[in-house]
Amino acid sequence: MKFHIDKKYIRWGVTAFLVVAASILFYYLLFHGSNISLAFKTLASITMPILDGLLLAYILTPMLNALEKKAIIPLCAKCNVHTQEKKQKRRIRAFSILLTMVVVTLALYSFFATVIPQLIRSVQSIIFQFPIYVNNLTVWITNLLANNPDIESAVMELFDTYSVELNNFLNLSVLPKMNELIRNVSLSFLSFLKTLWNLIIGFIISIYIMGSKELFAGQAKKMVYALFETDTANAVISDVRFTHKTFIGFIVGKVIDSIIIGIICFAGTSIMGTPYAILISVIVGITNVIPFFGPYLGAIPSALLILMVNPIQCLYFILFILVLQQFDGNVLGPKILGDSTGLSGFWVIFSITLFGGIFGILGMIAGVPVFAVIYAAIRAIINSLLMKKELPTDTVKYMDVGSIEGSKFHPYLPEEQQKENGHSASPMRKSIVGKFFGHSKNIEEDEDEEE
Repeated sequence: MKFHIDKKYIRWGVTAFLVVAASILFYYLLFHGSNISLAFKTLASITMPILDGLLLAYILTPMLNALEKKAIIPLCAKCNVHTQEKKQKRRIRAFSILLTMVVVTLALYSFFATVIPQLIRSVQSIIFQFPIYVNNLTVWITNLLANNPDIESAVMELFDTYSVELNNFLNLSVLPKMNELIRNVSLSFLSFLKTLWNLIIGFIISIYIMGSKELFAGQAKKMVYALFETDTANAVISDVRFTHKTFIGFIVGKVIDSIIIGIICFAGTSIMGTPYAILISVIVGITNVIPFFGPYLGAIPSALLILMVNPIQCLYFILFILVLQQFDGNVLGPKILGDSTGLSGFWVIFSITLFGGIFGILGMIAGVPVFAVIYAAIRAIINSLLMKKELPTDTVKYMDVGSIEGSKFHPYLPEEQQKENGHSASPMRKSIVGKFFGHSKNIEEDEDEEE
């Protein structure tokens, strides 16, 4: 006699096991979340060279593809080399990777060989002449206050008010933490050396990734089609392509835009005779990678540095930066980036604030394309739900809508306009609570019954 097991009981047992396991996992996450966070940080620290390699390969792939398709393959075709043969493909890819690395290395070497000595001289000059700059700034402020008695009285009043608090802050907060500051600087230097070592290993790993990028992409697609239904897998791959297009378009475009802004800033500051033109241009160009807030983050310390040397030049620099950023925001940026993110100004500020607060500087840089992908996903879901209800997806049609009956849109009218048109002064309103609990009475009817 065979023993039959009812599948219904098996499903119940699996369901009960999953419920218990989920409850244990939730309890552990709730009360021991720090251990999980520490485990993730440890794992990220161990795999950082691989992550660096993936990131470097992702950034260098557009240059690799451009060199391979527009330079190497046409050259091989002219030399009657069969580019479709497997061995020739490997040789072409190897030569393309080598050429990419040579171009990147030469570009970085040229940049650092030109800029680093200038930066070192600028920093040395700032250190050696700092007392002179402070004295110049003090003389300028003294003359300004002497020529403006009203401003002098206001400044002295503020100084008398906050001098005690400032003294307490310096003696009780700043000075006791100097040892901690020195220790943090030492740890930061060690962290920099570790990061540099990870980048070197990542650079080597990126070569292997770029050499087999088609194979890795094929393996990833194979896994997606194995795990999901065909239609779902097609949608997943399409979404990944959209994410890649958004990220690579924004990052590459922003880097090119920042390089151009740095060059223009150097040309403008050199013409105006601004002190430390190269140092300031490098700061402005690097911080320009951060959307919206970046130009101001770079301009503020640069303006303070110029203020100590020459206050009038500081004023000229501020005006120049305002004009430069208007040019970048209205002409150069849209020309290079186009509509790569599809976000309005408000959502750009929102994404920078949100991701910057969570992940710091890296979040401010990557927050815009990340939020653009999330925004596009939410928009696709909303549009899909609207199409199932046979409603339009154009946002403009919902701006003035008051209610929808079937496929007919009724605009919202204020009570005064309803009275003028002869309609009821109280528009029909349904309670959302009544909607969920099955009540069909209107709010106005309930209010009349209570009266």
